[in-house]
Amino acid sequence: MRKLSVFIATSLDGYIAKPNDDLGFLKLVEKEGEDYGYAEFKANIDTIIIGRKTYDWVQREIGTSHYDNGERNVYVITRTERQNVGKTTFYTGNITDLVQQLKSETGKNIYCDGGAEIVNELLKSDLIEEFIISIVPVLVGNGTRLFKDGRPEQLLELVNSKTFDTGLTQLHYKRKR
Repeated sequence: MRKLSVFIATSLDGYIAKPNDDLGFLKLVEKEGEDYGYAEFKANIDTIIIGRKTYDWVQREIGTSHYDNGERNVYVITRTERQNVGKTTFYTGNITDLVQQLKSETGKNIYCDGGAEIVNELLKSDLIEEFIISIVPVLVGNGTRLFKDGRPEQLLELVNSKTFDTGLTQLHYKRKR
């Protein structure tokens, strides 16, 4: 069965973005030739679920080919109807239904690329099996929290932890059953 994974970076104080969806603090740990295991992770997925705000930021800051490259199915969770582009579907339905449908299909794993609203909605339904969280050595003080209040407690098991010379620490957890 396919599993749903979150691979995301956060500040030490738990923010995935500063106010106004500013992800600039991620540049603090950019290092040529270091992808923090992202390429290896991507090799095992064929579907991406992403919130519209995160999708729009990546399109603006990194470019349209980051998602719309024909390699993977991409589901952008949005409240506004939009024309699908290639293998990118702008999905306005129930995210729980979508994930359950995707998990029942054959294929590689599913990657939730954020944002916080999507992650927390999936947590409420206990649909995330794996968390790979990269902690950037900065306290940003305000912004968008990765984990919000009001979700059920979930026990996790540490699979691995890695530290990097940039100061980034990566924690890999799987959901305990």
